[in-house]
Order: sequence, then C-alpha cells, then structure tokens
Amino acid sequence: MAKKTADDDPLAPLTLAVGQEELLLDRAVQQVVAAARASDADTDVRDLTPDQLQPGTLAELTSPSLFAERKVVVVRNAQDLSADTVKDVKAYLGAPAEEITLVLLHAGGAKGKGLLDAARKAGAREVACPKMTKPADRLAFTRSEFRALGRSATPEACQALVDAIGSDLRELASAVTQLAADVEGAIDEAVVGRYYTGRAEASSFTVADRAVEGRTAEALEALRWSLATGVAPVLITSALAQGVRAIGKLSGARGGRPADLARELGMPPWKIDRVRQQMRGWTPDGVAVALRAVAEADAGVKGGGDDPEYALEKAVVTIARAARSRGRG
Repeated sequence: MAKKTADDDPLAPLTLAVGQEELLLDRAVQQVVAAARASDADTDVRDLTPDQLQPGTLAELTSPSLFAERKVVVVRNAQDLSADTVKDVKAYLGAPAEEITLVLLHAGGAKGKGLLDAARKAGAREVACPKMTKPADRLAFTRSEFRALGRSATPEACQALVDAIGSDLRELASAVTQLAADVEGAIDEAVVGRYYTGRAEASSFTVADRAVEGRTAEALEALRWSLATGVAPVLITSALAQGVRAIGKLSGARGGRPADLARELGMPPWKIDRVRQQMRGWTPDGVAVALRAVAEADAGVKGGGDDPEYALEKAVVTIARAARSRGRG
C-alpha cells in the first residue's frame, strides 16, 4: 500500500523510496526492476548497501557503456552513506545518465536529510513506505492486497486475518495471496477461521472477545493457547482494554444507526454491530470493575507482579464475570 507521487513512471531517472517498512521498500525496488526488464531483458541490476557504495563507485556504475545497456542501481539505507559518497550522489542527481535508473531507499528521518532533500529537489519519483504500526493501517493494507488481486473480502474477514497474523506485513500479504488463490467467491470470516485455525484462535483479540462475551472457559482456553504460541502478554492486555472500552463507549452512546455511531465513536460500522451483541450482559459497574482488572493485569505483565500468566487469567475471569453482571442483581 505504498503511496506514490503523481509522476509514477518506474523508469524515471530517480526513484526515492522513503520509510522503514521493509516489504514496501522491497516492492518499490521490484517494481522498478520489473519495468526495466520489461523494457530490456538484459537490464543490469546492482543492489548496494552503504558500505558497498564507496566514493567513486557511483561514477563507475553510471559511466557510459559501449553496449548502451539499461541499468538499475539500488542504494539501500541511503541515510547511512558517508559524507563523500553523498557528495557523489548529489552530483549525479544534477546530471543523471540515460538508460540508468537510480533507486534510493531512505528511512526518512533526520539522518541523511540533506540527501533526501536533494533527491526531492531533483524531481525524484517518490514512493512512501511508512512503517505500519497501527492496526487500522494493517487492516487497510489487507483490504488493498485483496483489491490488488481482484478479490472481495468482507470487513470481518480482513479484521480476522489481521488478528490472526499480527503485524508482519509479509505474512499478511502471503496469507491474502493464499486465500485469493484457494478460495472461490467472497472471502468471509468463516473462511479465514478455517485456514488459520490455531493462529486465529490464539490471537489476543479472540481472548478479549470471549472474555467480554462472558464465555469464561473459552476465554481461558484461548488465553492459554495464545501464550503457548508466543503471543506477547502486553498485546493481550491491550486487546482486553480495547474490548472493555468499546463496551463502555457504546453503552454510553446515544442510540442510532451503526454508521452514525461509528462516526461518533471512531469505530467501523461492523464493529458497532459486534459490540452491541457483546454488551448485553454489561452494567456500568461491570465496566468499571473490568477496567480495574485490565489495569491490574497490565501492571502485572509489565513487571509489577511475579506471574504475568496468573495476572492475565485473573483479569479474564473478572471481565467474563462482569460481562454477566446484569441480571445477577
């Protein structure tokens, strides 16, 4: 889901890929190489790290060839280039060679900003490759992957896939490709569950869903499976907190259509429907009790207790009980 500038010719003299998301950076390089080899199957590709691009190396790589061959020169971690090499690159930007595409991969921070500014001033085609740290970004990425393959997936399926796979974009992209290749018709949550049984069940959000639904035994089973498969305890407390807060937000909101509530509460409409189903047994006091339990568990898993697993189990049981507080008097 890398964003590109309006001038999106992969064979432009200079492509600048900015960010720290490795998958997107690699895709930016692959797009340029593919376009170059489509134009000339014998394109020479040089993929270099900063220690391989010494002063004078770029001049050698971009010097005129007797055979007028097309060439792609990729420079990774351009922010780490030495001062002398940066001078060489800046000089080259002022007079790029024909039939050569230079691809600079830059982390985008303050380090090496002079080279970044020079490349932009030179009119580089820019591809944004930001690190996707937010769940919403990974969800949007998953949707875009399905769209790029010409496939349809429900919002619930995309969310289930993100919950099951986690933050690794390469694994997310691979999972989307597998589902698109193997499944005919629309891809829904049930399909994702069948393919990723175990991983999906081990996700932190599944633990939270079962807990806020008051399903104690299933929540504890999912919790133990999650911990056994390496899910970080802090991710589980975060999911529990999100689940309880969603209950609290929706219970305090004015009635209305899911779309209206979604805008008011900052949730997708499909989640409004899910939380409405989950909140049936909750009371305001139950929400308060559950939030305290989450806070205690969070402190426990971050070093405030001797047994993080026990802290999580205690929180899950407390939340599940709070979910059934309505009707117990």
